[in-house]
Amino acid sequence: MTDSTHDVQGQIAELWIYPVKSCAGIAVQQARLSRHGLEWDRHWMVVEPNGEFLTQRSHPRMALIRPEITADSLLLHFAGQPSLQIPLLAQGEKCRARVWSDTVQAWDLGEWAAPARAWLSQVLETDCQLVRFDPAQPRQASERWVSSGQAPVHFADGYPLLVLSQSAVDELNQRLAQAGETAVDARRFRPNIVIAGIEAHDEDRVEQLDVKELPGLSLLPCKPCTRCPIPDIDPDTAVPGTSVGQSIGSYRQDPRVDGAITFGMNAIVLGLPEADGASVQLALGQQLAGNLRFD
Repeated sequence: MTDSTHDVQGQIAELWIYPVKSCAGIAVQQARLSRHGLEWDRHWMVVEPNGEFLTQRSHPRMALIRPEITADSLLLHFAGQPSLQIPLLAQGEKCRARVWSDTVQAWDLGEWAAPARAWLSQVLETDCQLVRFDPAQPRQASERWVSSGQAPVHFADGYPLLVLSQSAVDELNQRLAQAGETAVDARRFRPNIVIAGIEAHDEDRVEQLDVKELPGLSLLPCKPCTRCPIPDIDPDTAVPGTSVGQSIGSYRQDPRVDGAITFGMNAIVLGLPEADGASVQLALGQQLAGNLRFD
């Protein structure tokens, strides 16, 4: 039945979590959603010995590290290497880690720190180690885009969720085809939620997206996601290119962020209690609806 009360209607077509920041994602059928984002998303991070974070921007091979979440462990896989296994709740000593301008408290993984450091250093060919976010030490999204305390976040660049319309990827692929370039999929943009059934980049224009199966729960797109070279890195080969960046640069200059190139929207979660542990279950096929914003 058509819902005539909303301008925009779609459904969740893909759900992705990225347990280790900047490593490969995991497509899931369902996931717990808290105010911090999807469960286990950006819960771990690769850092230099001084705590500075590493990403595909400088180390494209991170795209080939494939995380897996089991009942009690984080597994990391890389072709030609034995898998690394670390307990999900490994803590160890407290340490400091840096994500952009934020210095946050983390766990160094204790007895698992040395094997993780050896494994990652060999795979990435640089001295680095793995840390786990300490949820007892809150990190908040920028108050320029959301109200104070409204959006706690783990090791994501800045916000709990990234939402993206499948139509935006389809439109990009039409442009790439016209230029004789190979099509890409949504993985290039590392979204948490891919929305089917809405117009290209309606996520830019919608006031909020209500989850119909979860009354009272909404996703609030709050900040355009500015783009770096990562979308030009092939997630299957880790080979950098230029076609994606050049294409979106030709039509996605965004005045909301001083003309920077954007693709997708950072979002926060509304309608969940602030109490620790409050969560709901997101799943493929759930319906999203919202009204367009007219500024």
